[in-house]
Amino acid sequence: MTPLGPVGVGVVGAGNISTQYLQNLTSFPDLDVRFVADVDPERARAQAQAFGVPGCGSFAELLADDAIELVVNLTPPATHAEVVLAALDAGRHAWTEKPLAVRREDGAAIVARARATGRQVGCAPDTFLGPALQAARRLVDAGGIGRPLGALSVFQNGGPERWHPNPAFLFAVGAGPVFDLGPYYLTALVQLLGPVARVTATATRSQAERLVHQGPLAGTTFPVETPTHVQALLEFRGGTSAGAVFSFDSGLHRNQLEITGAEAVLEVPDPNQFTGDLRIHRVGGTMETVEVPPEQATRGIGVLDLARAIREGRPPRASAQLGFHVLDVMTSILESADSGAPVEIASSCDVPPPLEAGWDPKAATLA
Repeated sequence: MTPLGPVGVGVVGAGNISTQYLQNLTSFPDLDVRFVADVDPERARAQAQAFGVPGCGSFAELLADDAIELVVNLTPPATHAEVVLAALDAGRHAWTEKPLAVRREDGAAIVARARATGRQVGCAPDTFLGPALQAARRLVDAGGIGRPLGALSVFQNGGPERWHPNPAFLFAVGAGPVFDLGPYYLTALVQLLGPVARVTATATRSQAERLVHQGPLAGTTFPVETPTHVQALLEFRGGTSAGAVFSFDSGLHRNQLEITGAEAVLEVPDPNQFTGDLRIHRVGGTMETVEVPPEQATRGIGVLDLARAIREGRPPRASAQLGFHVLDVMTSILESADSGAPVEIASSCDVPPPLEAGWDPKAATLA
């Protein structure tokens, strides 16, 4: 491993999301994507060839390449902890798709192992590093809506079985609307309002089975193992609060995030996206739009920030500590719904600083 130049990257998991990751990671000059691994060798080979990646094969073969410093984990959520821990034990840094793990204790093990090995771990989502949420962060920090008082977060749709060709894993334990989409909204809320102190929640499951609508499995059913409609009250350490809805049971499709301040309400674009304009609704009825330039930002910029953090000797913005706090909050939401009582959040995290002005994913800074 070298302390200078582009960071060598190996990608584990050649499924649907890998196409977007590989398209972006191979375009960043500060990254050198060297290997694609998958349990299906043919799938790994196809993705490696499609994006000009020189190596492909098994995870063990990936770890045998000493030039790979950073493992990007795109496997299903149930294997996130296993892959990340193996990467750390092999002396690699790691980035994982959300969530950090499906169990609180596994997430804690990742944070502890990273500290013990002196390696960095980053965790999706990285949408909060996109220009829209970065603009929102700067606006709130500058007092653009006055003192924050509270927030409203709503994610609703009819469920991913209507478009995903193999959706069963999205309804398994460790998934559902809270673990699948919740990280986008909760990460955005934490970066805008700070860490969460306590949650109170209710949850239900509308169907015991769901029907696949698209692809070769269309017409088959699968079991639903986790709540599909969840409502929560989040209380933040800074004194604000937020109401949150996460639902796969709605005839309405909504992606809503609002921050209420003493002087205005900030309407934030979809936290699952990187761009979009801000809308500020002033007390008295006036509304203004803050246009956000469509900068080059998309999935994978968290990996890039992690790579630059490795070279610069600083924590990544989308850190394991942030990912673990979000995991702790999501787990606590479901525990509160199950017990009918509030749950105190034991974890906390540092709120990452905004990106520097002029931060450019396509600029070579590590050469």
